[in-house]
Amino acid sequence: MESLALWQGATLCGILTWIFLSSYLNLTEKLRSLTQPWVTRHVIAGTPLILQIQKYPHRVLDAFFSGLSCVVSVPFYTAFLPLLFWSGHGKLARQMTLLMAFCDYMGNCVKDVVSAPRPSSPSIRRITATKDEEENAMEYGLPSSHTLNTVCLSGYLLHYVLSYNENNGPLMEVAGLAVVCLFVGLIGLGRVYLGMHSPIDIMGGLAFGLVILAFWLKIHSYVDNFIVAGQNVTYFWTALSFLLLFAYPTPEFPTPSFEYHTAFNGVALGIVSGVQQTYNQFHHEAVPRIFTPQLTILAFAGRMLVGIPTILMVKFCSKALAKWILPVVSNTLGIPIRSTTYIQALNGSVADKMPDNVKQPSSYLQKLLYSHQSSFDVDTGIRFLQYAGLAWSVVDLVPSIFSYLHL
Repeated sequence: MESLALWQGATLCGILTWIFLSSYLNLTEKLRSLTQPWVTRHVIAGTPLILQIQKYPHRVLDAFFSGLSCVVSVPFYTAFLPLLFWSGHGKLARQMTLLMAFCDYMGNCVKDVVSAPRPSSPSIRRITATKDEEENAMEYGLPSSHTLNTVCLSGYLLHYVLSYNENNGPLMEVAGLAVVCLFVGLIGLGRVYLGMHSPIDIMGGLAFGLVILAFWLKIHSYVDNFIVAGQNVTYFWTALSFLLLFAYPTPEFPTPSFEYHTAFNGVALGIVSGVQQTYNQFHHEAVPRIFTPQLTILAFAGRMLVGIPTILMVKFCSKALAKWILPVVSNTLGIPIRSTTYIQALNGSVADKMPDNVKQPSSYLQKLLYSHQSSFDVDTGIRFLQYAGLAWSVVDLVPSIFSYLHL
């Protein structure tokens, strides 16, 4: 018990120390000055290869690679993971969710530290078939998030399947590895074909993905044991999520990457807190699983019909509640805030209405919290609480409804 509390405190203190040191020593800008020119040169050098691949355009290839990119996108996983929870594979679902959040954080951190460009368009034909792809194109290039996420999640899924089925032979393992490698290869080729990434971005995504996957396979059992049976889990994860928002590096120019991190940071908190509270009721290893007499396809369809509208309603309500509460709390504490998206009345900085001693934060922590701005963007908190509420409903509220309806 004491060693666990000591470990939690050391982790949080270590992150807080990193935040202060990296800001004081200006580490992001120093790392960027070392890596950005090198990566940019390789992006430019990769242009002829991209043009060579794009010499054979076809609408079938456009549709195939665009569809493949959607299958491994963040919105797809956001929609797929709740169904995995409700199918009875709780351990796989929470591990995939936390791994996705970890990949998203690490990959986007590297992107915004390096701040390297994507392939130049219109010299490169860029295909953005969906709104999600248009937003992805606004991010920096290295590493390719699609490649990184595919390596990690498909690799972990293969590990889970092979571990779950004890009758695997060498042939099964080789076949599974071949399928994963083919899938990763098609994703990487597709990102180049669509003009979204340079070869250096794909290689970076592959390298970072393999490192993250190897690290996760070492710690995933410890993480899961902590979530389902640890002490002070919700308090620790709340503090961790809060610190990670401020540990995120500042990019050269604003991109949507931080918004994605904020959303999945909230999702991780909602999943962890919900599972920790209801593990013995809804998420233990003996719960009914799909394709068994206890959970038929018809019953699972009923779960989807009930669960999906419920989590969408919770997402809407938690967003509305956060939009009301956070400005009230900020005004009470005298924190100057602005909103670029969610609250029109706060569109732009409100710092001009604040006293001079508030507009010019004097302490180091205040400067850190305001991120060199005169006001705090309340959209970050709204987005965080919105997705935390959605994730909590997936593992706590909705399973309670299933239990009440005998689904």
